[in-house]
Order: sequence, then structure tokens, then C-alpha cells
Amino acid sequence: MTASNSHIDPQDTVILFADLQAGIADLTQTNPLPRLKTAVLALAKLAKLFEMPVVVSGVQGEDGSPAAIVPEIAQALGELPTHHRTTCDSLLNPEILTALEATGRRTLLISGVATELAVQLPALTASDLGYKVFVVIDACGGMSERTEQAALARIAHAGGTTVSVMTLAGEIAGDFRDPKAQQAIAILYEMAKS
Repeated sequence: MTASNSHIDPQDTVILFADLQAGIADLTQTNPLPRLKTAVLALAKLAKLFEMPVVVSGVQGEDGSPAAIVPEIAQALGELPTHHRTTCDSLLNPEILTALEATGRRTLLISGVATELAVQLPALTASDLGYKVFVVIDACGGMSERTEQAALARIAHAGGTTVSVMTLAGEIAGDFRDPKAQQAIAILYEMAKS
């Protein structure tokens, strides 16, 4: 695919799963938790199918315990390391930024809770760093419709945009005659039935 500002090339894409962990993901008010988890699972399956690298960030418990990441990510991708952030913006943590930069990819898809914090702040920083940023809207959850819409508007003002898992699957699937495209469409249908 030729370089484009509007289309997603899976060969140039990395995914950030931000704060999709027990105690945070279940706080979503704008996207019911079962629907959020279905979208996260589908996104993780697309990551595996199209070999898009994934970075997982989370927050340690007050007692220093590691973040308990939702099982849907490991279900599709196996156990991945969790990069624990110590600032509200994941990309202000050198370990997380280094993990993203190490992929060499310049398109960033973000999934997480809360849209207003764990998604918005790294989206703004990534945009400032020259990444093409997409918030995977159905794989995110906000604290309220009003505050989530404000976050999405700010991301858009900074040059980012939204995409749904369904649109992503259709966009990167390519020619339906290709076996990989058929698998992507199967992920889309599986998600739609859930």
C-alpha cells in the first residue's frame, strides 16, 4: 500500500493496549465491559493475523503488584510483558516509548480505558512525535459520554482520528479471495455475533 494519511497499513502499525486491567477496565461507562472485551479480543486477533506488534501498558497496584491485564489479549497473542507506567501518559515512560519506537512503525492504534486519560494522553504525545494515531473506539471505554467526546475532539484537533475494529478488519483484509482476508472477515463476523 502506498503511503497515506487516511488509510491504515498493517505493516506500519503498532498497537498500544493501555490500562486494560482489572480495577480499571471495569470502570467503563461508555462501552459495556462485555462489548469492550469482545472488541479487544478481535483487535488482538487482527494483530496476530497481520503481524502487528503490540505493547501493553498498565498500572501497578498500590502494593506494587503487577497489573492484572484482561485475559482477551493473552487469549489471542499469548502472554505479553506489561510495561507499568508511572505517569498518566504512557509515552512519558521511557520503557514504553522505547518499546513502541523499537518496532520502527509509525502508525499507532490505541485501545484502552479510560479514553479521557490512558488513551487521550499517549495519543496526543504520539501525534506530537509524528505518529499517525487512531483510537480504536469500540476497544476503548470512557468515564462519561461528555468527557469521552471532549477527549476524542482534542485528539482529532491534534491530528488523530477514530476507527472501529470492524472498519479496521475490513480495511486491512484486502482481497476477499486471499486466505488472510477470509480470516480477517471471520474475526469481524465473530465479533458481530458476540
